[in-house]
Amino acid sequence: MTWKRAPCARAARRRGAAERGQMTVELAVVFPVLVAVAVIAVNALLFFSECAAFDRVAREAVRVHATSPAYGQGLEQSRAQVAQTVEQAFDRPFEATRVAVEGTGGGHARFTATIEFSPTLFGMGLKPSVFGVALPPLQHEVSLAVDPYKPGVLL
Repeated sequence: MTWKRAPCARAARRRGAAERGQMTVELAVVFPVLVAVAVIAVNALLFFSECAAFDRVAREAVRVHATSPAYGQGLEQSRAQVAQTVEQAFDRPFEATRVAVEGTGGGHARFTATIEFSPTLFGMGLKPSVFGVALPPLQHEVSLAVDPYKPGVLL
């Protein structure tokens, strides 16, 4: 007695041969989307981390350099010292900082520090887009008003 394969087995084998490359094709289609989502997620987390650190460093710099200026030191010199401290803390190639100061009523001064974050491709240089998706620079600013105490000066 000879055994023959059933016609169902041959059809299943042909169907399996036709589906062999399907997973590879699906991976090739989905991979760029996964990379774009990963780049966006990593940059978002890095931006939030840098914002938290920037808030702390900028406020500390204003507190140290602007609340008790040296004799004869004006607002512009205080601003330069704050800007120098902030720039030293955030000197990565994908970050830019700036500090502005304005006088407000009652002898107070408002210092506004801004960080501009340019998204990166996992830290490998600056990339303005990934797979055609534009990654614009993000900005975050922190503002602090202080009363610059001047020793020996009465109202």
